[in-house]
Amino acid sequence: MSADANKTNRVTAPWDLSLIRELPLDNRQAVDKALDTARACADNFDSRLSIDERLRILRRARELMAQRAEELALTAAREGGKPLVDSRVEVARAINGFEIAINTLSTMTGETIPMGLNPASMGRRAWTVPEPVGVVAAISAFNHPVNLIVHQAVPAIAVGCPVIVKPADGTPLSAYSVVEILHEAGLPRQWCQILLTDIPDAEKLATDPRVDYLSFIGSYRVGWMLRSKLAPGTRLALEHGGTAPVILGADLRCFSPQALISPLAKGAFYHSGQVCVSVQRIYAPAAEAEWFGNALADYARDLVVGDPTLEGTDCGPLIRPSEVERVEQWVQEAVDGGAQLLCGGRRLSETCYAPTVLLDPPDAAKVTREEIFGPVACVYSYDNPDNAIRRANDSPFAFQAAVFTQEIDNAMYIADRLHAAAVMVNDHTAFRVDWMPFGGRKLSGLGVGGINYAMRDMCQDKLVVVKELRPMA
Repeated sequence: MSADANKTNRVTAPWDLSLIRELPLDNRQAVDKALDTARACADNFDSRLSIDERLRILRRARELMAQRAEELALTAAREGGKPLVDSRVEVARAINGFEIAINTLSTMTGETIPMGLNPASMGRRAWTVPEPVGVVAAISAFNHPVNLIVHQAVPAIAVGCPVIVKPADGTPLSAYSVVEILHEAGLPRQWCQILLTDIPDAEKLATDPRVDYLSFIGSYRVGWMLRSKLAPGTRLALEHGGTAPVILGADLRCFSPQALISPLAKGAFYHSGQVCVSVQRIYAPAAEAEWFGNALADYARDLVVGDPTLEGTDCGPLIRPSEVERVEQWVQEAVDGGAQLLCGGRRLSETCYAPTVLLDPPDAAKVTREEIFGPVACVYSYDNPDNAIRRANDSPFAFQAAVFTQEIDNAMYIADRLHAAAVMVNDHTAFRVDWMPFGGRKLSGLGVGGINYAMRDMCQDKLVVVKELRPMA
């Protein structure tokens, strides 16, 4: 790709801000060239890759990724700050993502449309055929630098769409590794291109009329802005964040700590809270809220915050120092407004913030209204379940939510009434397997992710109708 020698992107380790690598930024000419190349691939029917070719490429790429799993996990941990133990899980999920795509592609079919139901449809047969939608632009986020690229690029490749990947500027090395694996597996380079651009050129990539489908993962403000500027006819999927609520039933003490405290702490502090469905707002019965909050705080105090590339680290740094400053300000605002600080509430370094538990922050505080995207869990007292449901739903976001209770009727009552695209019962809000539907409502997103769902969304059905011609006597 063409690059502007005067513009570079410095990839630094969030842990100590050391320089990992400096990469040239691709310029506007590179974006235009990539779009022209992708458009030519999509428009030339005879150059499309057959299903057999795509399956062979995906199988080989899966093998290569498995061989390089530890290397990929170390790169992701270093450039993104996610602890190595969790980065290994991410890479394992990415490898499984190829398997999901292979299995889905092997079974994707159209449907038979009934004919002969009335005089107008007599003597005809009809069926649909799934076809690739066209050029896919995939703009990704930093927090899962390997798996998100797999979720955005692999569905496109599987169904036969040329894809242009724009990784997050903080974590491009993982994306480059995934794309290189695809090329090494036999995918022609023009079918999966990668661009590292500045913001104006990234916007150009998303909104250009040569793009048929935009896959965007990131800030809701940026996502909805891009949607407003899309070229007519461009389809899209937006995945943003949320303020994931959890409602604890009155029987919460019936749960063991391993069944209650441990999963909620994992959901809140995994990747230092930098996950779009992290546990953020926990509603507990008034008589139990302080007990639960202190139990969660005791767990949080024992978490090891440190170098993400080391085996024993539980929580790594935030992606950049400005995020630490923001989280610190939000927590202080909540404390000034009356929240009780049960643990944490302080920066540990320029890029690390202590796992924090707050009790009863104001409902108007930023830690309640906005996505924290940091290692902060908020516990709120409620008087009755309907009050908890109302407060949980009082948010412009709606992604994943959870309820903990051993009473099935109460679980279903709450699950039915929560504003969420998914409700987990007796599990944390960040639970996900890669073949399940995954997507937000309200400001949290548009469309449904999950590799198999994305593959369907990146296809469009073509109807074929054949009129029978009876031979002449």
